[in-house]
Amino acid sequence: MRDKFLDYLQFEKRYSVNTVTSYGRDLDDFILFNLRTESSDNIIKADKKIIRNFIVDLNEKGVSKRTVNRKLSTLRSFYAFLLRLGEIEISPLETINSLKFYPEKQIPISQDEMSMLSNDILSISNLLDECIIEMLYQTGMRKAELCGLKFESVDLYKNELKIIGKGNKERYVPISEKLSNLLKSYLQIRKPKEEYQSLFFVNRLGKKLTEKFVYVVVNKYLSLVTSKEKKSPHILRHSFATHVLDNGAEISKVKEILGHSSLASTQVYTNANIEQLKKVFNQAHPRASKKEEL
Repeated sequence: MRDKFLDYLQFEKRYSVNTVTSYGRDLDDFILFNLRTESSDNIIKADKKIIRNFIVDLNEKGVSKRTVNRKLSTLRSFYAFLLRLGEIEISPLETINSLKFYPEKQIPISQDEMSMLSNDILSISNLLDECIIEMLYQTGMRKAELCGLKFESVDLYKNELKIIGKGNKERYVPISEKLSNLLKSYLQIRKPKEEYQSLFFVNRLGKKLTEKFVYVVVNKYLSLVTSKEKKSPHILRHSFATHVLDNGAEISKVKEILGHSSLASTQVYTNANIEQLKKVFNQAHPRASKKEEL
């Protein structure tokens, strides 16, 4: 039933490969827990007690509340799927609530730190490393989107990218002339193996970039310019959004570039300050005036 559920997510819900893989990993964790505690790998008949014990086990292992909630979300979807098929009459997650937690505040890399990185370090670095950093920071794309970027999706004449995001949703993102020229330079050294020719970025062996490799590259270079705790590809996406908003970009446009489904997601994700939101409102709302404040 696990595989049938994952096929449903991939072919009917059209979730991305990475998302389906994540769902599968969460289910496998629960199956292993059930096997260890109940001596059975059949989770179809799991009850609320087993779900609660699973949560306790995750907490005792030090798993973050965010991750626990993600696993619970996976289980909710799985048992909702079983309900539709008539395999069960009630979901064991029906009265199980997600854990309450306060999201960790994301502190972006400053514009000065990014300028230092671009001007003093990346210019003398490995060309692929430079492309990775600049692509993530200048477009706000996710590391998975970078790794899966298709060669045909990069238009260096129009200076734009077609990015396939979550749920296989397409979005077009403009790039600067400077970044376009950097990518043209990269193309001169790009030597993909035959099976990876469809990908824009490949490693020195001509194979697809892995998300772990991208993380290591980003962490390495950000460590040279900042002492902030978060030095990941995600923080570059966060920094991109924060910086363009601080410099006057419309939040609705930033939402489109990031590939968010709602404006609320962009506000939370970027930690846009309230003064910037007031400015956007007072400039855009038809009932707002110079004398009125939000």
